[in-house]
Amino acid sequence: MTYDALKDLLKFLGDSPTAWHATLEIGNRLAQQDYTPLDEQEKWDLKPGEAYFVERGGSICAFVLPKQTPKKTTILASHTDSPALKLKPNPVFIDEGLPFLRVETYGSPILSTWMNRDLVIAGRLLLSKGDTIDQQLVLLDHAPVMIPTLAIHLDKDTNDNPRKIDKQHHLCPLIGTHGKHREPKKIFEELIGIKQSNLLGADLYLVPDEKPRFIGISGDLVSSYRIDNLASAHASLLALLGVETHPKDIIQMAVFWNHEEIGSGTNEGAGSPFFLDILKRISLSYKMGEEAFLRMKQGSYFVSIDMAHAFHPGYKNKYDKENAPEIGGGVVIKYNANHRYATSGVTAAQIVQLCQKKNIPYQSFAAESNLSCGSTVGAIANTRTGIQTVDIGIAQFSMHAARELMSTTDYLDLCKLLKNILEN
Repeated sequence: MTYDALKDLLKFLGDSPTAWHATLEIGNRLAQQDYTPLDEQEKWDLKPGEAYFVERGGSICAFVLPKQTPKKTTILASHTDSPALKLKPNPVFIDEGLPFLRVETYGSPILSTWMNRDLVIAGRLLLSKGDTIDQQLVLLDHAPVMIPTLAIHLDKDTNDNPRKIDKQHHLCPLIGTHGKHREPKKIFEELIGIKQSNLLGADLYLVPDEKPRFIGISGDLVSSYRIDNLASAHASLLALLGVETHPKDIIQMAVFWNHEEIGSGTNEGAGSPFFLDILKRISLSYKMGEEAFLRMKQGSYFVSIDMAHAFHPGYKNKYDKENAPEIGGGVVIKYNANHRYATSGVTAAQIVQLCQKKNIPYQSFAAESNLSCGSTVGAIANTRTGIQTVDIGIAQFSMHAARELMSTTDYLDLCKLLKNILEN
């Protein structure tokens, strides 16, 4: 069972090169388990005891309704996007007869890890189809590209004093050798296999052309792009689909938001009304009044799940050792005095109690006091909804790199905890 979950995680990572692919994967898996898809623009006819899901772009929310009027909601929250390099609207340019792609950074990737690596294009194309617009998800692995760097012979200090990466000029993938006397638009058509006249819009990213895999002497590590935060999303999905107990008056829910890596301030991010709109429409289906809705909301519990920084012995001065999680050390509870993580003593206590009860290993994270920590959907959701929130995750190495690393045992501990959170 546990090995099956890990194998399925690798498949999920490999099948989800972008947020839209991840949302499609999640939606397909939900539909296979008799979750009914809903359209935000249509009238909903929700039935107690049934399960549903709603998509909005690269975000998706799934829930199981209780048979009685709900008194609270338990929400597992994660995100579907990862730092990346995004193609600009007119990406192809010719320089000294060579065709390159122009990109800009999405979020905060570790730029050096994207260089000298085989990359492919993935994302969505918006195509003209008569009077309608057709969206097509693509993974264009027929034509890999690479961002070449300067040879060490021409930059002898590169290992001791790395040259600053110029995002405009140094992050340009080479897409071939024949660019002289050719039109950039024709090259782009050849690259994506679509005529420009049929292409109305596109959101395309570069993704590493390397499959997820188990590594290490015992195969106890997972190496992949987008571990942050698809590992959390996959664990949340498995927890929701694996729930065996459905409380009579609690909504069981998992929400997967897009755009966390760029601040969540979009119509499908954690700062949008997406989640609250769904919760409100659920309350209307039970004919709950405003008073009952507000009471339900205040009785609810958000569990924000995102990756954490594992203690790296080679960089000890970047951690507070007593508050730095170890890879393989179990689930991480994340704290920050300025509430960039939404955890409080109250919300953490519930997780600690459950971990102790179910013998799930857990540890704490707080940043070294001279360094700022990251942020998650937790603090945003907490502010937006007023629902009590805890931030948890598992430790990983190489966060925001083109290839990341995590422990298999930590992942299984997270799966066990999330399932118990929904059931308890």
